[in-house]
This record gives sequence, structure tokens and C-alpha cells, in this order.
Amino acid sequence: MEGVELELERRSKFLNSLIQKKKAKEQQDQKDEFNVRVRASDMPLAQQNKAFSLSREILNATPGKADNKRLALALKKDFDSAYGPAWHCIVGTSFGSYVTHSIGGFIYFQIDKVYVLLFKTAVEPLDQK
Repeated sequence: MEGVELELERRSKFLNSLIQKKKAKEQQDQKDEFNVRVRASDMPLAQQNKAFSLSREILNATPGKADNKRLALALKKDFDSAYGPAWHCIVGTSFGSYVTHSIGGFIYFQIDKVYVLLFKTAVEPLDQK
């Protein structure tokens, strides 16, 4: 009986590794499709993909020079409405930053020649006196 359990565990690990490889390949294909390079992130993949697709949509809508302000506003508003308030977005080709963010709410990526920093901060209600 112990041999059967070991074989089942071995097969389970093998199948899990195949699933992980497939997910990694799909994520890489998504990045290649949008011409994205992730610099740093602790954001869930679904949110990352939303940021990539919206960024690509905005950049494609403004041929020529990218409208950084428009892209930042679109990402902020979309993420505020989809994932709650207090998202911040910085878009450009040359900037420095040092931010505090909520866990699972940070991504810094490059799309074409534009860099995007998108992060969420905690919001605490003001005490009314």
C-alpha cells in the first residue's frame, strides 16, 4: 500500500509541475504580446494582466508620442473602481521613487519605452469630531 501512495504522490507532483510550466508559459506569452517587461511586482497575475492590457490599449489609441498623463489617469481610475480606492500611478521615461504600498498592490513595468509604477496604499477614515 505504501508503494501505491508514493506513486500517487510522485504523479501528483509531476502534474503540478506541468501546470506550473503551462501557467508560466501563458504569462510569458501575455508579456510578449503586450511588449512588457516587469521590473518588480508583488501584484497577482490577473491584476498585472489588466494593467498590461489597459496600458497597451491607451498607448495604441495615442499613436506617436505616448500621453503619460492620460495613461496614468486611466490606470488609476480603472484600478480604483475595480480594486478599491487609493491607487497611485506614475508614468514616464525617467523618474525616481521610493514608496510604501499595500501588500499585493505594487507593480513596476516597462511597456515599449514607457515605465509605469502602479501601487496601492491603505486608506484610513478621518475621525470626525
